[in-house]
Amino acid sequence: MNHCTKCGSPLQPEAVFCGNCGTKVSQESAIQNTDKAIGSIQFEIVQKENLNLVKVQLENAGFRYEAGGLHYMQGNLILESKAPGMGKMMKSVLTRERVVKPTIKGTGTVYLQPSFGEFYIMDLKNEEWIIDRGAYFASDLSITIGSFTNSAVSAMFSGEKWFQTTVSGTGKVIITAGGPIQVLELKNDTLVVDGSFAVARTKGIDLKVTKATKGIFSTLISGEGILNTFTGTGKVLIAPVSNYINTLIYAINSINYQIQNISKS
Repeated sequence: MNHCTKCGSPLQPEAVFCGNCGTKVSQESAIQNTDKAIGSIQFEIVQKENLNLVKVQLENAGFRYEAGGLHYMQGNLILESKAPGMGKMMKSVLTRERVVKPTIKGTGTVYLQPSFGEFYIMDLKNEEWIIDRGAYFASDLSITIGSFTNSAVSAMFSGEKWFQTTVSGTGKVIITAGGPIQVLELKNDTLVVDGSFAVARTKGIDLKVTKATKGIFSTLISGEGILNTFTGTGKVLIAPVSNYINTLIYAINSINYQIQNISKS
């Protein structure tokens, strides 16, 4: 709990004046301890006009989000954007995530940028996940963001590239995808995916690139080519089908591309 800077009396979370001496409480004093997670935070996915938004309800708490993701906010809130250290800058270059992840702290309501895509709330309990590049959207301040190095073969052919983002700890993480998320649980099992629609996996899951069939000629005639193979025990999040809006956008862009090619010829 925060205390009055003049008389030292405890302050209520949304106090504007000290209840003991009447001293006005500055916004900074009312929010200075939110990194310690002494309040509460609630994430909610809401839909408006076929768009999905992340709503964040804060009570003397804070969270971080992907830069540029703020839509609007109301309440006794402070937005901070600190310059990262060299280590975080290098991780950002490797994972191609934005180097600055602003934080919002205090008490109030925040809406993040709307999207035609889908949002999914992950509830981490002292665990680590490897997520697809660009999938991170927001998280509790208790969550640590890092990077994971894929093997050379997986990086070249799986579509996941050399480095991916990791999230670890205990708390909520919001990820985004082109379609609804499906949770698959593996118990010393194998999951084969023809494409790069696997959005996240627990660290206990190994990713390898395999051929559809044993022989090169058989692989070519099968039409399946290279497959992403996940093995081990843990969970994998996939978005196997784009939602209606994203599918429609893709179809329109494809038609437009074909028209442009016809015009050029």
